[in-house]
Amino acid sequence: MTPRMIQIVVIVALVISVLSGSMYTLRETERGVLLQFGEVIDPDLKPGLGYKLPLVHEIRKFDARTQVSDAERTEFLTQENKFLIVDAFVMWKVANVKKYFTVTGGDPRKAELLLMPRVKDGLKNKVSERTVREVVSGQRDQMMTDLAATVNLAARKELGIQVVDIRVKRVDFPESTSESIYNRMRTEREREAREHRSQGNEMAETIKANADREQRVLLAEAYRKAEILRGEGDGRAAAISGAAFGKDPEFYRFYRSLQAYRTSFNKPGDVFVLKGDSEFLKYMKSGGK
Repeated sequence: MTPRMIQIVVIVALVISVLSGSMYTLRETERGVLLQFGEVIDPDLKPGLGYKLPLVHEIRKFDARTQVSDAERTEFLTQENKFLIVDAFVMWKVANVKKYFTVTGGDPRKAELLLMPRVKDGLKNKVSERTVREVVSGQRDQMMTDLAATVNLAARKELGIQVVDIRVKRVDFPESTSESIYNRMRTEREREAREHRSQGNEMAETIKANADREQRVLLAEAYRKAEILRGEGDGRAAAISGAAFGKDPEFYRFYRSLQAYRTSFNKPGDVFVLKGDSEFLKYMKSGGK
């Protein structure tokens, strides 16, 4: 390669280097600032292809999408002087590029370090104004909405950050408090179980007593009806027998004597000692005459 060709190649390389150093690309998901010797001269670069002066200008890019940062699990004291462990997270994004770059240098980790103490202090204040029930369920959504609005005002002004939302992931009691609550809940459930068992036994005894009383009433009523029917039956039987035997009194006396004989001499060894003219032996004599 001739010296002239080498010069051409070097010149072309320098031109390409200068051109590449004078162009930059900014994505739709990015925000950027243009610096001139470290001073911000354009705080809001537009997405797309742009140009700058090599060695004079510098481009700093930041992620414009919503960021999610976890807050440290912290104990807070409620209005009732009870401790709660609150685990929350913050959703935020860059709102004022110049302010954000000036305060954080464009470092999201530094932004989190500056933002999280404000979230922690705000959460502490909100929890201290409410009871355990309100923090856990009653006013939880409203509390986080108010907290996000309060922190957002300070973050925009001081950090150039917009707080999109703050949410609680979990609320727990300290371990010692949880054990005490579980013991109290267990004792309460055991007490309720004993009450239900006692009520059940009382109801069972009442049902059993009512059943026994109804049984006695039914048996007595059945016995009464049976005696009435038996009496009526005996009366009708006696009436029928009287009517039947009334047609022939002598035959009736003979029949009754046979029944008496059957009853008296129902065993082979039965012996009676009677006078010969006894009325009982009347029908054993010839013809019963």
